[in-house]
Amino acid sequence: MAATSGKIVQNVFVSQCCQQNRQSSRRDYCAPYMRNSLPSPPGKLTWSSFSSMQLRTLSKPPTDFTFRRNILCNASASSTVVPYLDKTDFLRLQNGSDIRGVALEGVEGEDVNLTEPVAEAIGAAFAGWLVEKKKADASQHLRVSIGHDSRISAKLLQNAISRGLAGAGLEVVLYGLASTPAMFNSTLTKDEAFSCPVDGSIMITASHLPFNRNGFKFFTNGGGLGKPDIKDILERAANIYNQFTEESLTLSERVASLSTKTVDYMTVYTSDLVKAVRKAAGNIEKPLEGFHIVVDAGNGAGGFFAAKVLEPLGAITSGSQFLEPDGLFPNHIPNPEDKTAMKAITKAVLDNKADLGIIFDTDVDRSAAVDSTGREFNRNRLIALMAAIVLEEHPGTTIVTDSVTSDGLTTFIEKKLGGKHHRFKRGYKNVIDEAIRLNSTGEESHLAIETSGHGALKENNWLDDGAYLMVKILNKLASARASGVGGGSNVLTGLIEGLQEPAFSVELRLKINQNHPDLKGGSFREYGETVLKHLENSIGSDPNLQKAPVNFEGIRVSGYGGWFLLRLSLHDPVLPLNIEAPNNEGAVKLGLVVLAAVKEFAGLDTSALNKFVGS
Repeated sequence: MAATSGKIVQNVFVSQCCQQNRQSSRRDYCAPYMRNSLPSPPGKLTWSSFSSMQLRTLSKPPTDFTFRRNILCNASASSTVVPYLDKTDFLRLQNGSDIRGVALEGVEGEDVNLTEPVAEAIGAAFAGWLVEKKKADASQHLRVSIGHDSRISAKLLQNAISRGLAGAGLEVVLYGLASTPAMFNSTLTKDEAFSCPVDGSIMITASHLPFNRNGFKFFTNGGGLGKPDIKDILERAANIYNQFTEESLTLSERVASLSTKTVDYMTVYTSDLVKAVRKAAGNIEKPLEGFHIVVDAGNGAGGFFAAKVLEPLGAITSGSQFLEPDGLFPNHIPNPEDKTAMKAITKAVLDNKADLGIIFDTDVDRSAAVDSTGREFNRNRLIALMAAIVLEEHPGTTIVTDSVTSDGLTTFIEKKLGGKHHRFKRGYKNVIDEAIRLNSTGEESHLAIETSGHGALKENNWLDDGAYLMVKILNKLASARASGVGGGSNVLTGLIEGLQEPAFSVELRLKINQNHPDLKGGSFREYGETVLKHLENSIGSDPNLQKAPVNFEGIRVSGYGGWFLLRLSLHDPVLPLNIEAPNNEGAVKLGLVVLAAVKEFAGLDTSALNKFVGS
């Protein structure tokens, strides 16, 4: 493998030694470092509004980085043309199993750290990782697909990461505006006319985060890459980045222009979704004929669903909104958990007297729905609905969810539906991996789903696909009609009848001050774990409280008719506190229990909790 890795690096770089004092002119590639900050456009600004060169002027790295010369042996002299970054700078871009950073200026206090050179280095690093993963030799030409959501930095990063891949000798296939699920599907589709299957795939997205953010998700035919893979790629990228020279960057740009092509893969992906609904309805050509369904894409990448999926199935889509891609997200955050977003799709359903409303996040790996009365199917309700559908098909199967699902959902899944509820950890990858693990031990599981709207089914290769979740719901509507059962979305509402929902629900975030002396130089994670252990020890002395007998994350306790969960955030110095209760009084009592246990920790900001309990 060492020899293979050497070939990759040799392809990426024309490595040359440099003289310490030699001055080198920088080509336009590095122009972002000399530009002004992001302008404030008077009108709509989309990724398609800019050429690649114009977009490069919108980003600038932090000003505190220093330039350094990079000496490489056995070659002639040159110098690096990028600001020096060390491994820590790259590792800061890791967000669990994704890479995320600031790609554009425009938000005070957020310096750009996902620049073109950084993205190119990440592309080259993924190439090296993929070659090793596939055990490819010099005769094999690996192929990688790249897609992006509607963010205005998308094409800038697409071009940069393409250069990294192409410079490493890989073939690059560009999909343009696409969804995250489609990118994974491209590693499975067998159709050479669309250059499929690809060996690896990259989605450029930062989900529902603000316009200035962006990032990458990576896939092979085995699914999304995990945390250790991302760490490996970022460490490789750090080494590659600091070997960049003017000559190597020029070469990778030249190679990329010769080894990239564009394919309309979304045609394949949407066609598969349409076929799935028709099949569920008994191969009826237009099983949704007469149904009025409105779509809210939040100006992300999900606008295709109305014209490319619903309309071919016969649905009426008038009243659909925010379908056009606009990376400034001017109407609302594309996030099915966001209250403003859910109000927007609910209003569209009621105003248009539609049968159903569907809403997606930016890259379409999450979704939610609204019935004809304006009742939302998100969070616990969406999980209950999907559990009902899946348990009809697979009686007794285990439903894996994240840790913040309600007690009422457990009762519904286990008592009403006859399934098993396995409450695990936060993080969609954690939930999916746990479902896969259960199956490997002989415990059947067909659905892994988070309250955030990430949902994956075994039948769909454990891909968290917001569009496919909605297809499962459409399948239910279509099959009910084919069986002579009417009632529109009432069919869906009836499936979650009996779900007990809390009258009061709140999430509070208790921040850890990483610079506080109380941490004694330790990490926020160590401090958070100490807080949780102290809370756990304090619970045993209260007869009104009962600790959850099975729990995989944080401290979950029942009492006063409700429950609370205090856990450590996956990525941030925060202890999120979730409380559900039958009334405000019960919720306050649970909040006081937590406050009594954690108030002695001076490095923990309990102001939100103090305000909630009225102290």
